This record gives sequence, C-alpha cells and structure tokens, in this order.
Amino acid sequence: MGVSSPAATVAPAHRGERSPVDVTMRRLLRVPDDTSSTPRAEEVHRLFSASILISALRCLLSYVVFPIAAPAIGAAGGVGPAIGIPIALVALYFDARGIRRFWLADHKYRWAITGLYLAVMVLVTILLAENIAQLA
Repeated sequence: MGVSSPAATVAPAHRGERSPVDVTMRRLLRVPDDTSSTPRAEEVHRLFSASILISALRCLLSYVVFPIAAPAIGAAGGVGPAIGIPIALVALYFDARGIRRFWLADHKYRWAITGLYLAVMVLVTILLAENIAQLA
C-alpha cells in the first residue's frame, strides 16, 4: 500500500563508528553519510545482476563467439575488438555503479561485493587492453 516493509530496503551494516578504511572508501565513491536515500534491496541486487551479466557477455563474445563461431559462419574475424571495446567500457561503467550502489545501501556484504567487482573489472580491463592492442 505505500508503506514499505523492512525487507524492502537494505539494512545498514554500520553500527556506531565507521572504520578508517570504510570512511576512505565512502569518500572515494562519494557516498554521503546520510542514509535517508538508501536504495532498496531490489535495486542493489538488480544492478549487481546487470553489471555481472554485461561482463559475462563481454567474456562470452571474446572467447566463444568471435574466435570460434564467427569464423565458422564466415563472419569477419576482425570485428571482435570493434565490438569488444564498447562492451568492455559499458561493463566497467556498470561495475563501478554497482560498487557505489552497494556502498550507498551500506550493504552488509559491501566489501565482499567490492572485491568481486574489482576482480571482474581487472579481467575486463585486460580484455580491453588486448582489444586495443589488436586494433593498433
């Protein structure tokens, strides 16, 4: 009816004072201490799913479609970098947004999810560098 249930928002993980590392990360991500605009759990999880899906699509295209399937159907082999670079940039953008969204929500798994996102971002950045090198 207009009233949100307690499960509709992510319960803040922070109790009392924040650690210096938490404070530094919140500053880096430009996350305010005001929790009045805490995103709903569904929003946080939807963005996480979307960003990981985009990164997975990038890997699928880079390692399956372009090297194996494209030559099998007679498609040009050099289209991989031209398509891979924009997809990588979109994936990195959504990954960064996802990290920030978990921190805005003060999600209890924000550090674990940040580590997962950073690992994915490193892999996508390596693929991006490979694509740029292929075009050069």
